[in-house]
Amino acid sequence: MLDPNSSVPVIAIDGPSASGKGTVAQGVARALGFHYLDSGAIYRVLGLAALRAGVNLDNEADVFHVLLKINIGFVGDVVRLDSTDVTDAIREEAAGGAASKVGTHARVREALTEKQRAFRQPPGLVADGRDMGSVIFPDARLKIYLTASVEARAQRRYKQLIGKALNANMTALLQDIMLRDQRDSERAAAPLKKVADAVVLDTTNLTATQAMAEVLAHYHALRHAH
Repeated sequence: MLDPNSSVPVIAIDGPSASGKGTVAQGVARALGFHYLDSGAIYRVLGLAALRAGVNLDNEADVFHVLLKINIGFVGDVVRLDSTDVTDAIREEAAGGAASKVGTHARVREALTEKQRAFRQPPGLVADGRDMGSVIFPDARLKIYLTASVEARAQRRYKQLIGKALNANMTALLQDIMLRDQRDSERAAAPLKKVADAVVLDTTNLTATQAMAEVLAHYHALRHAH
């Protein structure tokens, strides 16, 4: 089926856990006046719902059943599960781990594909996740693969959690990020991988502002080239 919004420009930002995708993508969307899709939030909401329902996260049929029953909504910066505000709850480590597990199921990913594509609305969209450029928006105008060293990513996650007055343990975070990387890149359904036409941006030594500036520069250069 042809996407009626296929002419709407998309900037796809993919990368591993805690590479700074969300911060960079939100900043770029703000700068361009584009819509923003945090695809990870969709999986985190489902992960949280599955945890709350007490189902086995490794069982595809069980997770799919939860997905059919819930409503995932975004209103501004607020993320809702049915009518509950889960904006903070989905940022906790348990929801992140659950998201990574439910995201390994092919049927679940397939069902969420259309949900994500619906975010493609004029004047444009900045989407961040693991498979934005490879699966969800293969025709994205710009594809960025955002990465950083495992240590830098664990450090960022640590600061984030401490900033929110949540408990954090550096060793556990490092281990969690490495595990998540492995799960994300080895899963059969839409694994995390760098697509050939993506621009690789290593943010280990960049501030979020510098990384945003890089993405915007690439996008403007592309626009002028067309």
